[in-house]
Amino acid sequence: MDLSFLGGPRPQRGVGVVAPFDFALDRELWRWVPDDISLHLTRTPYVPVEVSLDLARLVSEHETLHDAVRTLHAITPEVVAYACTSGSFVGGIAGERAMCEAMTRAGAVPSLTTSGALLEALTELGVRRLALVTPYTVSVTRSLEEYVAEAGVTVTGCAFMGLTRHIWKVPYREVVAMAHKAVRRDADALFISCTNLPTYDVIPQLEAELRLPVISANQVTMWAALRRLGTRAMGPYQALIDPAARPGPLRPVLPDEEQQQEGWT
Repeated sequence: MDLSFLGGPRPQRGVGVVAPFDFALDRELWRWVPDDISLHLTRTPYVPVEVSLDLARLVSEHETLHDAVRTLHAITPEVVAYACTSGSFVGGIAGERAMCEAMTRAGAVPSLTTSGALLEALTELGVRRLALVTPYTVSVTRSLEEYVAEAGVTVTGCAFMGLTRHIWKVPYREVVAMAHKAVRRDADALFISCTNLPTYDVIPQLEAELRLPVISANQVTMWAALRRLGTRAMGPYQALIDPAARPGPLRPVLPDEEQQQEGWT
């Protein structure tokens, strides 16, 4: 059968992704990506350390990032993203910027990190007061709080899970429950941290329930990377991707509505 009339595959633009060795949510990243974009993933070398500040430092060393980005060089991506939240906030804002510079030198293409993308997203949404959900231990969570505080953002509430492994196995219902614990009346938005924590399907639902923008590590990473290419991330109705989904002034929540929300979780 002659299939020449089909013309072959559509031209693709490439996004390089450097992920930690234990990253398990490749499919989640792809769900935000339009059909004419390809993701090219590589992972940092395995180290026998549980999720902690020590691990965050190990997987974000400049030599490690240089080697990972160089593995993508032959594919010639147009942008490279480091998909790890803790690895990119552990050194503060200066450390995150130095990571981007190191990756750009290694690959000769624009580079970004999840934590840098988070600050971009907060600026895009005008967020000054932020609620946090993390799967981390208290020490890693405090480091994230310090990172956003350095950017002038106040943390109004926080819920953390205390996990040191198998974060990708956390079910959506637990993410939703933690979100309801973290959000207080004065929050402008909620950030769900860690690229290994599943969030794709809960974002629109949480935005409807909490009545404020909900952003996650994988979402902001893909949003920022695709923004560098002059295109938009895909996904169900959500404030970061679709300006029409951004809420106006909030009306007071009635006591009966509060009870309904608590009953849902």
